[in-house]
Amino acid sequence: MNDDVGMDLSVGDRVALANQEVRRLGEQGVRLVALSWVDSAGLSRAKAVPLARLPDVARWGVGMSPVFDTFLSDDSRAEAAGIGGPVGDLRLVPDLARATRLAGQPGWAWAPVDRYGLDGRPHAGCHRSMAARMMQEASDRGLRLHAGFETEWTVGADRPVAEAGNAEPVRTGAGPAYGMARLTDVGPYLLDIADALAAQNVELSQIHPEYEEGQFEVSTIAEDPVGAADTAVLVRHTLRAVSRSHGLRPSFAPLSVLGGSGNGGHLHLSLWRGDRNLFQGGPGPHGMTSEGEAFLAGVLRELPALTAIGCPTPASYLRLAPSQWAGAHQAWGWENREAAIRFITGTTGQAGAANAEVKCFDEAANPYLTVGAVIAAGLAAFDEGARLPAECTTDPRHTDGIDKEGGVRRLPTTLAEAVRALEGADVLRGALGQQLFDGVIAVRRGEEQLFAGMTPEEIVEATRWRY
Repeated sequence: MNDDVGMDLSVGDRVALANQEVRRLGEQGVRLVALSWVDSAGLSRAKAVPLARLPDVARWGVGMSPVFDTFLSDDSRAEAAGIGGPVGDLRLVPDLARATRLAGQPGWAWAPVDRYGLDGRPHAGCHRSMAARMMQEASDRGLRLHAGFETEWTVGADRPVAEAGNAEPVRTGAGPAYGMARLTDVGPYLLDIADALAAQNVELSQIHPEYEEGQFEVSTIAEDPVGAADTAVLVRHTLRAVSRSHGLRPSFAPLSVLGGSGNGGHLHLSLWRGDRNLFQGGPGPHGMTSEGEAFLAGVLRELPALTAIGCPTPASYLRLAPSQWAGAHQAWGWENREAAIRFITGTTGQAGAANAEVKCFDEAANPYLTVGAVIAAGLAAFDEGARLPAECTTDPRHTDGIDKEGGVRRLPTTLAEAVRALEGADVLRGALGQQLFDGVIAVRRGEEQLFAGMTPEEIVEATRWRY
């Protein structure tokens, strides 16, 4: 790799860090390291290397075809001129500052990667690099963001693939929504999840039963946006590993059963200038500063297009329905769990607690693409000094189609509708760059074609175990 281009650390510094990690991880029994990234369809992909090879990997990266830029959720490919073809090569370069021994998978460690061209420059289709670029755009304005994802999943008894196929899981954790009774069945399972996350230095905020039978949620503390996306990937892999050790099979699909509430991938974020949270202590709505309000107005404005980013499969739109706490309306409101943006002030006197929750996204989304696009939307309106429309103070379905001036309207109800909104979103096109933007559009169009003509039941069945 080129010493001068495309890397935050010099080659020498990367190799020195790799040698430290070989010693540290070796003492923890690690023998293989999974190098992972997330594609535009939202699937985590990986290559693994022996621990002893990390110094070479830090210097040169690991080869990977650019063909994955247009992979769909079933491992077929979308067609896109000049993108994701079989010719050429990329290099996977791990961020060894995030190298982590996998507590639920003995002998293994994990590290996220950035993708580079052979010239040492960031690959134009790298989602993680795009998110980091948006963080830098914020920093150039004297801003920083705190972010964190909620991870929801449904889990049931595992069965051999030949027997189970795409069948609905036999749910584990009977009892009412959020019920204490569920902990009787799954208490040891949740304890092992908490212990595994702690061993991996992932700070757990909450873990609890969710709405559906067999559904649970993990929330982790806020960090920088790229770090939050890394953690979201690591948390999901940890949940898979711990589930398997308990004879369970998790699903992170938007819906694991038709008619269920589905698995959200809610994003929490707050905007800061120095040590000041710009979502509190100001004269704006619910204490927002003018800068915080402007940023949030941009996210709200771009929500129809952002839906194509954070709700990437036709299955997403079976989940994104009113009265499901899915955030199906382009609206914001204080503690409004039906609005797509729920504004949270926290308990009186709780310093720094104010944040916004984007509720419409689900677990099929690429978290790097999601945080990068949300930051881009917010910064565009920040630069304009935009203002929020009137707050939605009730269930927004009661105002659907009425309060258009106030911004309360239904978000896209199909992937095709969301893609049309994204195609017209110049802010997001500019932020992603033409190659990544075109690749995302191609993958979304490919997903439309892949599921065309399927019934809702068939869509749920086809995606249940892909995420």
